[in-house]
Amino acid sequence: MKVKALAELKAADVRKSCPGKKIIGADTIVICRNKELGKPADRKEAAEMLAFLSGKCHEVVTGIAVIAPHNRRMINIEKTKVYFKKLSSREIQAYINTNEPFDKAGGYAIQGLAAPFIKRIEGCYFNVVGLPVGLLFRMLEELEAL
Repeated sequence: MKVKALAELKAADVRKSCPGKKIIGADTIVICRNKELGKPADRKEAAEMLAFLSGKCHEVVTGIAVIAPHNRRMINIEKTKVYFKKLSSREIQAYINTNEPFDKAGGYAIQGLAAPFIKRIEGCYFNVVGLPVGLLFRMLEELEAL
C-alpha cells in the first residue's frame, strides 16, 4: 500500500542525517468508495472532499515505519473507520473558513473543529489524528525484542 512505502521513504530520508538513531516515518490517507483523499490543495478541493465524505463511512489509513540502528526496519499499517454525519453546505463553508482543513488528509481534523462532524469511529482514534500511538509502541517493543 502506498502509505507504507511513503512512511518508509520519509523515515529513510531523515535517517540519512541521523545515523544510529531510531527514526519514525508516517503517512496518512483517507479512502472513501475506492477514492483516495490526501490533503486538499485549496478551498475548492477542501469543500469537494468534505461534501464527498458527508453522510458516508470512510477509512483512515496510516502507514508507519520505524528504522532502528543496524538497519532494522518495521513497517505496518493502521486502519480506522470514520462515520461522518450529513453536512450542509453552510457547515462545510464555515469549517473551511477556519483554515483547519488544510494540511489534513481528507480535509478535516477529528481532534479539532470537525469533531462535531463525526458520528462514530471504529478503531484507533489516534490513527485519525495522524499517528497510531498504540501500534507505534507495539512496533518499538517488538524491535527492542529482536
